[in-house]
Amino acid sequence: MRYLLVDHITAVEPDKSIRGVKNVAMTEDFLEFHFPRNPIMPGVMVLEAMAQLTGWLSAVSSDFEHWFVIENIRQCKYYGFAFPGDQVELEVSVSKESEDGSPVYLGLASIGGRKKVVAEFSGRTLPLSDLDEVELKRREYQVLTRTLPRR
Repeated sequence: MRYLLVDHITAVEPDKSIRGVKNVAMTEDFLEFHFPRNPIMPGVMVLEAMAQLTGWLSAVSSDFEHWFVIENIRQCKYYGFAFPGDQVELEVSVSKESEDGSPVYLGLASIGGRKKVVAEFSGRTLPLSDLDEVELKRREYQVLTRTLPRR
């Protein structure tokens, strides 16, 4: 994965919902050209952050057997921008099931309690072991949830 867009997972309810944050730093290389001298986090990167957070929900809900991959954005609305220095609060929840029985997710990105992006999306789950080392993902999850045992 080129960009890791979830900096902290703040709450998880397996099979239901997950919350996390993305801190937008001026040093993010995607800000260099989006836009020169007026950096704004691209909206597609906010969607990717939601997809990555959904991956964590899928992993936790399956004891790290599966990872979510986004395939279909059913609806997406933008209400504002994320700038360097902003902390984007992300929430993803299962909203319903699609015709084939797979979950449809509702994602919300907000900054300071103000809605910036709302998206409804779906996808599929893949075996996590096909994508990454499971034990490394478990450790990364501990880092993101601040539950890594201290030495």
